[in-house]
Amino acid sequence: MNTDPSLCSNAVLRQAMRSLGQLYDDALAPSGLRATQHGLLATIAALGSPTMGALAEALVMDLSGLGHTLKPLARDGYVRLVPDERDRRARRVSLSDAGRAKLGETTALWRAAQDRFEAAFGPIEAAHLRRVLGHLASREFRDAFLAGSSARPSADPE
Repeated sequence: MNTDPSLCSNAVLRQAMRSLGQLYDDALAPSGLRATQHGLLATIAALGSPTMGALAEALVMDLSGLGHTLKPLARDGYVRLVPDERDRRARRVSLSDAGRAKLGETTALWRAAQDRFEAAFGPIEAAHLRRVLGHLASREFRDAFLAGSSARPSADPE
């Protein structure tokens, strides 16, 4: 039985994500937010005023993890959580004015980190990596993994 962790896709992916996460966190540090918090604010802005469920689905998170991640952003006044007008059991998430301002600040820092990533990794490789990682995060891949079947992404545009 081979137990070499370098052969485990999950282990290597997690190592890469921790390393890259640290680089982006360092780049966003002047804002006081972490890269994951910037991504959360950006996703809320893109979705408008999503329900917690829709936001969790978009981020591939469970509701409890999302709630934990939103707490400091709500505490600091960057996001608002309000009951849905049509379904009082559901809560909607939106950016406050302070949240929109903070997103503007973090976007500038994120853009600089993103540009450095593309310079170091290469723009073609970066686009390919995003496509592959998007596929790994997809429902199609999850379903294929659980079924033990294939869910290959479309051919490279190269």
